[in-house]
Amino acid sequence: MTTGFIANVFMATGFMANVLLANAWLANVFVANPLLANAVATAALFAVLWLASLWLRNASIVDPFWGAGFVVIAWITWLFAGRPAGLPLVLAVLTTIWGLRLSLFLAWRNWGHGEDRRYRAMRDYHGPRFWWVSLLTVFSLQAAILWFIALPLQFGIGGFAGETVAAMTEPAVKGIDLSRSSHWPAGWRFWVAVAGMASWLIGLSFESVADWQMARFQADPSQRGRVLRAGLWRYSRHPNYFGDACVWWGLYLVAASLGAWATIASPIAMTFLLLKVSGVSLLEKTIVERRPEYVDYIRRTNAFFPGPPRA
Repeated sequence: MTTGFIANVFMATGFMANVLLANAWLANVFVANPLLANAVATAALFAVLWLASLWLRNASIVDPFWGAGFVVIAWITWLFAGRPAGLPLVLAVLTTIWGLRLSLFLAWRNWGHGEDRRYRAMRDYHGPRFWWVSLLTVFSLQAAILWFIALPLQFGIGGFAGETVAAMTEPAVKGIDLSRSSHWPAGWRFWVAVAGMASWLIGLSFESVADWQMARFQADPSQRGRVLRAGLWRYSRHPNYFGDACVWWGLYLVAASLGAWATIASPIAMTFLLLKVSGVSLLEKTIVERRPEYVDYIRRTNAFFPGPPRA
């Protein structure tokens, strides 16, 4: 996957969005319904990716766009909110730094390796049905999860926290001030925002350093089939996933300081996915078969939260 391909996907998505917004009625609907606008943009992005995956016969192209999808949602929300300054802008920037780093890293890591073993197994299992199965269980599912996980961004950046969901999804509602959160929160809310930014920084550091350490380890031919037990991986079997969770709890706290407390289900869902669905559990289903040394690593090392190795 080339940088040009990634750029072309974003250009195609932007073109589809421009076509939709060229219709005055649709434009008014989207401005009055930012959640709907983000849902349409996310669906358009993943639809383009799905079509590209059919052409390339590689469903792995969806992975690098996970982080970038949040960036798209963050800036669409920011634009529809009237380009607020202050903490909403900071929230968009924090999301962008995390999302682009993750997307670029995954694109670099997957370069020249073909389709990931997870998608190859699905392709082999479903055979001729894989083209539509992948639409439902890979691309559409990831789009829906991404939109839901991004709710703190949509409520925090957009300043929607004081409105009900019903008001947000009703085009006839008028007079909603989408820029009222364009300031720094005062009092204890300020310290909630600071705690959120600290969690984000810790998480980004964990995730970035862990990815770099693993990339160096895997690039060494002498370590093939071995288990990395140095650096952050000495204290957690999945320090990158731990960092990812810290990032999202941090983004949630920043959004909560702007009033988006009710979106707590999103970081909970992200943590659950990392622990029980697409992260730790999925990766460790087959890793013992490929790396027998991993059995002892499991016995000595925490799965998620960093801690000293056990004797």
